Amino acid sequence: MGLFDFAKKQFIDVIQWTESEDGILASRYPMMDMEIQNGASLTVRESQMAVFVNEGMVADVFAPGRYTLTTQTLPVLTNLKNWDKLFDSPFKSDVYFFSSRLQLDCKWGTPNPITIRDPEFGMVRLRAFGIYAYRLVDPKKFHVEISGTREVYTVADLDGQLRNTMVAAMSDLFAQSGVAFIDMASNQDELGKRLHEKLVPTFERYGLALDSLVVQNISLPEELQTMLDQRIRMNMMGDVGKYTQFQTAQAIPIAAANEGGLAGMGAGLGVGVGIGQAMAGAMTAPPATAAVAQTEDIPALLEKLHELTTKGILTAAEFEAKKAELLKKLM
Repeated sequence: MGLFDFAKKQFIDVIQWTESEDGILASRYPMMDMEIQNGASLTVRESQMAVFVNEGMVADVFAPGRYTLTTQTLPVLTNLKNWDKLFDSPFKSDVYFFSSRLQLDCKWGTPNPITIRDPEFGMVRLRAFGIYAYRLVDPKKFHVEISGTREVYTVADLDGQLRNTMVAAMSDLFAQSGVAFIDMASNQDELGKRLHEKLVPTFERYGLALDSLVVQNISLPEELQTMLDQRIRMNMMGDVGKYTQFQTAQAIPIAAANEGGLAGMGAGLGVGVGIGQAMAGAMTAPPATAAVAQTEDIPALLEKLHELTTKGILTAAEFEAKKAELLKKLM
């Protein structure tokens, strides 16, 4: 074997790439001395793109397909190196493959609560999280802006940058919208669309396309959520006097089921109704004098009915019927 034959064997004549694992965005094809034979075959599969780099300069970008690398298929190289001399003067080159398939289920979220001015609650701190999906669409831009000469560049390498960019965009969107937290939480789909629109230019700068973005949850920190729950309960109560009557009606059957329960319940009801009346007055509710008197009479009547049932004068069915009539007066 002559020296020329040995040198010729160092040239690569078939270039192709398959992903060894999920999450790879860019991979440099391994080359011995980085020398490519004239007429070599380059195969780019579906969901891939390739970039040919000669002496540090991007010479061409290849979409899916099979290519024969000559001066005709790489016209940019004609003026760079003389391919038709069978590499009498070999050149150094790189081929980078890029995955263009969707990168799914990428997670984003606020590591710390975002403080915003809420039009309804004042200053509040919000948390949010969700998922997004994107694909690589411009390998030349991604190579120049992001991956560079690295042998492998993965989704994990880019994850922190994209996630922090999303959190910053979310903070701006919250601050600029002037929408109350309650409305944000009930319109997560619309919020996701607006956040998607805001982030599209950022992804394009990196040679990426943001395919979808979902806001899965918007919430308050636990201590603020507790306060909001209390406020919701107070709003649901409405008239405190009626709410107290309802609570009393709910408690009476339980007390009646326990021997001697209604006897002790009378005093408790008096205290409870008194508190309810005071709260109703504080909240400017209508006077509840008639309701209070009525409520105080009913426990005594129920106690009497319970006693008659115990003695066998009333049947259980008759007791339930009489009790139902009395409870209706509370509603």
